[in-house]
Amino acid sequence: MFKRLLSLLFLFLLHTTTQATPGKLISYTLHHSYSVNELDSLWKSSKINKFMAKINNPLDVFEVIYETVWHDGTSIKASGIFFLPREKGKEFPMICYDHGTQLVKERKIGFFGEQAICTAFCASGYMVAFPDYVGMGNGEKTALYLHVETEAAASIDLLRAVKELIVMEDAKQSKQLFLTGYSQGGHATMATLKVMQEKYPTEFKVTASAPMSGPYDLAGGQQEVIFKPYSYIAYLPFLMYSYQEIYKCFKDSSCSFKAPYAEMLPPLYDGTHSMSEVNKLMPEMPKDILTDNFLKEYATNDKFPFKLELLENSLCDWKPETPVLFCYCKADEQVSYKNAIVASETMKSKGAKNIKLRHTSKKMGHKPCAIFSSVYTKMYFDSFVKGSKKGRKGPLINRMALSLAKMKVKKY
Repeated sequence: MFKRLLSLLFLFLLHTTTQATPGKLISYTLHHSYSVNELDSLWKSSKINKFMAKINNPLDVFEVIYETVWHDGTSIKASGIFFLPREKGKEFPMICYDHGTQLVKERKIGFFGEQAICTAFCASGYMVAFPDYVGMGNGEKTALYLHVETEAAASIDLLRAVKELIVMEDAKQSKQLFLTGYSQGGHATMATLKVMQEKYPTEFKVTASAPMSGPYDLAGGQQEVIFKPYSYIAYLPFLMYSYQEIYKCFKDSSCSFKAPYAEMLPPLYDGTHSMSEVNKLMPEMPKDILTDNFLKEYATNDKFPFKLELLENSLCDWKPETPVLFCYCKADEQVSYKNAIVASETMKSKGAKNIKLRHTSKKMGHKPCAIFSSVYTKMYFDSFVKGSKKGRKGPLINRMALSLAKMKVKKY
């Protein structure tokens, strides 16, 4: 009898110690330490204006492995990058930055793309958490695209994990928390804000958020691209395969793709092929890769499962309780600017306050819009750090300098 009780106790302890603990820090590794002089050299070689992106401190860049949840609630490993400013005894505000769409699972760490934007944020005095998303980077499982719950979980659990890292690195975090991200990252930013507000209102107090050029209106303006010439069709299969994994919204694994795409597409989404590789193999219009039955159901059936999942993962129809700045470019060829307009107007109609729009450029396309939108975002966040409660545009001289810089951009 005593042995049996010991066995039961052992099983109980084993069960309790192996339960999922989202946000648990599994490991972290210092990837690189940037001195002020090294940052200064990077700024010069990259022609970054120090007036717009100041260097106030050295910084460390870490890779972080942490625990989060798969779409079915089971525990999985995820990865991310953490940018930590260094100045002994000083408290720094936190930014969670969500990146744009990637099909390739592997991720390197360096001064390029949106990691360069995060480095600039950090060099000026912000801690920056940069999640890879579920299934990406060095995480487990496969990527899930534009899914509110797992996008939010990846961000929220990384923020939890880096709290442990901050303590172990003898650093200090202030009470201010900011959320931002570009393209898919704009959607992930709004997903994170919504889930934090609805599920963790006491754990996370968001100071402000600035989603940039995100597809918030999946069931509205963004879905219109299916029926128009569009050079970035690779987004659509990524979305459909993801929703099939999560919701089983199609009758079989072909996900309503017609020949030859039903056979061609799956190997292209194994995590080793880029967006550009897939786009080159696509026709002019997204609808041309879909079966006639799918198009008929989509056009006539409001209860069509895929349409319902788009609606479930749209992020316009709710009321944020914290300040939000939507950045967008009207000439964006990948994500319709209407997403920001619809989200802003809908939220205001529900009584949301401090919802602002920032039209970054009338001429810039998706890629150059990211850099300039991030500068507007930084000026917006800086205003809260300096004491604003609602957020300001930033110093006039900075905005004038940014306008002049935009005029010099030749490729739109």
